[in-house]
Amino acid sequence: MVNHGRISMDSHSSTEFGLGTAEVKRRHILPKALVIGLVAGLLASAFRIALQRSELARIAWLERLPALPGFFVAVGLGVLGGGIGVWLVRRMAPETSGSGIPHLKSVVLGEEQLHWRRVLPVKFAAGLSAIGGGMALGREGPTIQMGGATGLMVSSWFRVKPGEGERKALISAGAGAGLAAAFNAPLAGMIFVLEELQLGLTPVIFVAAFLASVTADVVCRVLTGETPVFALHDVHAPSLAALPVALILGGLAGLGGVVFNRALIGSLDAFRRLAWPPFATGALAGGIAGLAAWLYPASSGSGGLLAERALAGVIAVRWVLVLLAVRFILTMTGYGSGAAGGIFAPLLLIGALAGLAVGKAAHVLVPSLAPHAEIFAVLGMGALLTAIVRAPLTAIVLMIELTGKYDFMLPLLVCCFAAYGVAEALGDTPIYEALRERSKGTTR
Repeated sequence: MVNHGRISMDSHSSTEFGLGTAEVKRRHILPKALVIGLVAGLLASAFRIALQRSELARIAWLERLPALPGFFVAVGLGVLGGGIGVWLVRRMAPETSGSGIPHLKSVVLGEEQLHWRRVLPVKFAAGLSAIGGGMALGREGPTIQMGGATGLMVSSWFRVKPGEGERKALISAGAGAGLAAAFNAPLAGMIFVLEELQLGLTPVIFVAAFLASVTADVVCRVLTGETPVFALHDVHAPSLAALPVALILGGLAGLGGVVFNRALIGSLDAFRRLAWPPFATGALAGGIAGLAAWLYPASSGSGGLLAERALAGVIAVRWVLVLLAVRFILTMTGYGSGAAGGIFAPLLLIGALAGLAVGKAAHVLVPSLAPHAEIFAVLGMGALLTAIVRAPLTAIVLMIELTGKYDFMLPLLVCCFAAYGVAEALGDTPIYEALRERSKGTTR
């Protein structure tokens, strides 16, 4: 029986969600999971392509403009994109605020309803407006929530009865498909369902999540390309000598994850106390992002270009900490405003910058332990994700799939579980659980 995150391997007994082989058989759920993966993959690919094109166009435009016109364009795009994005969320579908993952967890636990007819269009449009305008948010939160909504939509197509079991399995499968399509990471999508949504390891959920995630990944690769999201060229595999630095980095990431989580909740509370109209709230956060974009275009938006530079180790030491602070502030203001966007991509970039800083410091102090500083950018990404979300398996598998570097497994294990241990020892609540608890009784 599933009970508050405890997992049962008994697939022949029903769970508290009413999901067992007596109610739902794997062969019945296969075609539905396949359709969910197909639809979620198409939707996530469209969202991903639209964001990439808007971000590349915005950065290229700002880099060509003279200083003063560039200032007005950058800030104007941020104000307009953020204002419209937050207004859409507040007026049309408040549950699409932020990443949407806490909302999906509440749906799976039977605490909230999922209205897919409004979630799908509002999440797509509001996320594109806010992130495309320059807010430092990620695409994976929207694709996960849209994937979950796709699961419920497909359930209605197949006339799945409104029960506690099969519909929740399909919603969870859609969420996994959304993560898989966002990052070309099918295994991470499946593990995310089992580790974060906490439905339990039953054959039905495993098969549905696996099939939907793989299908969505295939669709996304066909439409967006087969290379890993972060293709690491000429990066040396970490040796055993790097493990002490990986352990230290993991401990620092654990502390950083606690700071991130508490600051994120604090930013939500601060914007709520501000009590401004929706457009003004989004315009404020978008304007801050626009100012950063004017100063350095790659610092705003999802941060993909900046992450690639961090993983290549080409960012000068004097700028690493500056960019780290800037991205932290932009993430807090963007998410705190209530815009539709996730924290996966922003925290991965922050982790990459922090890891690069530690790697460069170690290279100066003890070159034999860190001959190549950029490898610690990869470890920092996984460690910070682990500390914040408290899903170490998802983080490790995601980093391997994002980079295509399977020889990073051992240092990732050391770094991620060190981060996990520190965050747990400090008594910090995982971010999605903290956001879900905060949302109870709160109308954004």
